[in-house]
Amino acid sequence: MQLTLCESTDMSEAVVMEPPRADGFLESSCGVGDSAASLDDCIADTANESSEEDSTGEKEEEIGPHNEVTCSTKTTEVPAEHTSNTQTVKAQRPSSLAVPAAGEPGMWTSQGDAEVKLRIGDSGLAAETPLTVHQMLTSTVERFGDYKALSWKEGEQQKSLNYREYYQTCRTAAKSFMKLGLQRYHGVGILGFNSAEWFIADIGAILAGGFAVGIYTTNSPEACQYVAENCKANIIVVENHKQLQKILQVEDKLPHLKAIIQYKDALKEKRPNLYTWAEFMELGRDEPEEPLDAIISSQKPNQCCTLIYTSGTTGQPKGVMLSHDNITWTALSTSRHVRLTDATLAQEVVVSYLPLSHIAAQMVDMWITMKVGGVTYFAQPDALKGSLVNTLKEVRPTAFMGVPRVWEKMQEKMKSVGAKSSTVRRKVAAWAKDVGLQTNLTKMNQSAAAGRTPFSYQIAKKLVFKKVRKALGLDRCSKCYTGAAPITKDTLEFFLSLDIPLYELYGMSESTGPHTISSPEAFKLTSCGKEIPGCKTKLHNPDEEGNGEICFWGRHVFMGYLNMPDKTEEALDAEGWLHSGDLGKHDQKGFLFITGRIKELIITAGGENIPPVPIEDAVKEAVPLINNAMLIGDKRKFLSMLLTIKCQVNAESGEPEDELTAEAVEICRKLGSTATKVSEVASGRDRAVHAAIQEGINRVNENATSNAQRIQKWIILDQDFSVTGGELGPTMKLKRPVVAKMYKEQIENFYKELATPTTPDAPLPPK
Repeated sequence: MQLTLCESTDMSEAVVMEPPRADGFLESSCGVGDSAASLDDCIADTANESSEEDSTGEKEEEIGPHNEVTCSTKTTEVPAEHTSNTQTVKAQRPSSLAVPAAGEPGMWTSQGDAEVKLRIGDSGLAAETPLTVHQMLTSTVERFGDYKALSWKEGEQQKSLNYREYYQTCRTAAKSFMKLGLQRYHGVGILGFNSAEWFIADIGAILAGGFAVGIYTTNSPEACQYVAENCKANIIVVENHKQLQKILQVEDKLPHLKAIIQYKDALKEKRPNLYTWAEFMELGRDEPEEPLDAIISSQKPNQCCTLIYTSGTTGQPKGVMLSHDNITWTALSTSRHVRLTDATLAQEVVVSYLPLSHIAAQMVDMWITMKVGGVTYFAQPDALKGSLVNTLKEVRPTAFMGVPRVWEKMQEKMKSVGAKSSTVRRKVAAWAKDVGLQTNLTKMNQSAAAGRTPFSYQIAKKLVFKKVRKALGLDRCSKCYTGAAPITKDTLEFFLSLDIPLYELYGMSESTGPHTISSPEAFKLTSCGKEIPGCKTKLHNPDEEGNGEICFWGRHVFMGYLNMPDKTEEALDAEGWLHSGDLGKHDQKGFLFITGRIKELIITAGGENIPPVPIEDAVKEAVPLINNAMLIGDKRKFLSMLLTIKCQVNAESGEPEDELTAEAVEICRKLGSTATKVSEVASGRDRAVHAAIQEGINRVNENATSNAQRIQKWIILDQDFSVTGGELGPTMKLKRPVVAKMYKEQIENFYKELATPTTPDAPLPPK
């Protein structure tokens, strides 16, 4: 590892660090490579908030030993000037991070008040001077002070703040936090839907020397308690009475809590240390500026300012510690990569609606937009229940980020509208989509520099494409992104056929959001593209096909997990590379393809991260008749499950037989069933058994932490899983990819284009 001291800034000592090179590294250049019908309800019933990540297209995962993987794909990309190095390593992963010398910061920490060594490069964006959040914000105010920063609706009236007002309001909030007793390196929890108050509380907490901590609105009181306790929250900001009740239920278990602030609606009760937003802002309005300035001036870019809580596959959520530099540098690199325009030339416009406790929404809505002086419009709280398209048509964003489920709902609505059109309209639309897909695939394969587009494309654009964009509110949007979960090729091709390329983002909370992003100049379906400038990728221990664990290097790599040194050492190797837990490979042009996930975490189309084992175990406990259960839902709209019944096993071959076990027969008798064989029960043939299983699944669903974790459909298979059948490994571990392939038809039947289920109840078979 090469360490070279360089000139220090006024804020902190910087260290030039290049990724370590090991014997056996192979370097390759990473080149860069009539539909205007109303769609007001096209986003209705979109999947609930996900605890991440993963990010802007991101995946947050718990990282550990390699297990069976399930396939996933993503697309992404980078302009030619953003060339980077990709390394392939065939070596044993170092067991732990090196311990720094006394007094010298290391590349990681699990202590909230510690500093880390920044991964500063010796050239390009990686060598940019580190900034604190306050420095980036004041730079924006100096350049774009009179430009609109935030805008929202109050009733029918549109309200807004310019950057100068935004900054002063954040300072007032910071002084109010200090007056309420916010201590350095303690959290300010924020629990509510996206709003100007959310942004102001977040930045105010950082300026006052605390941690900004988003809490998912779908969290239970106990989950809120864990986050608040873990970050030693002094203050919690809630949206309304509903969220307030969660905190009041656990208030006596939060010894560090000093105040609660409600930023929407009138208080329904007066309590000590409970404030309205107006009361809260008044606390700091006339406070002197000097104490706040002293805290701001003491802050360093390599100190923590934000916590993003991830779910992972097992155990409690992990607090991802992000430094000032993580946020400010990633905002710089990303804005350059996607070529956002400074407000002095043309102001970028975004719509904030995805959960701000997720790194993807924070980076896009708050930090990247701030970096270029853009304006953020806030959607309505029911955005994901149908109102989002109304907001899009009103705001007409220039850039838009949607999780796969949002794009899928748009796709479903457009197909529904199209099916009701006249024969002529359907034929015109089909012709236009064919022209659009072929034209854009040709551009993709030949690069953006390919020759002129065909005349038929110009006609299709006028007749169809422009109308579709207008109906979606995307007529000004030149940058449509998808992330936080894998998206299907079908959805990508659908929008590409309508001349709306979806550029994928890939990364995780631990990489401050994006690691790779697609761009018009370098775009390939099913690939997740290439790195943002200043970042590097390493494939660890690749197999014969080139598939290795994707590892990240750059100033976007997190500081560590708060109070979890062991988990931090699992995520970061001894040389400082972040291990993603994903498997991937590069093609000859340097495009990265995700080929699987080391952990078994399911990421639904709505971006919800769901560990399958606890749900599977709960079903087996609720329904003793069940022997094996496998949860399905990766890249899907909802969860489904494959079930097998307890049956006799051939003593010699180990193969499952048709006869039920004595226990299973007894259970059936108690249910009023006369079944003695699997074949009499499978596929819903026995009403009594079917009803009992559904009742058990309903009980499991009642305990689900979110709607996205409810099982919507299920089937009993004709045969149990076994080692001889290939479904189980030698230690009886479920081989998920094998099962998914064996029962592909049954799985696809769950997701055929029928109305999305609104209840978890599967229909009973006919009598």
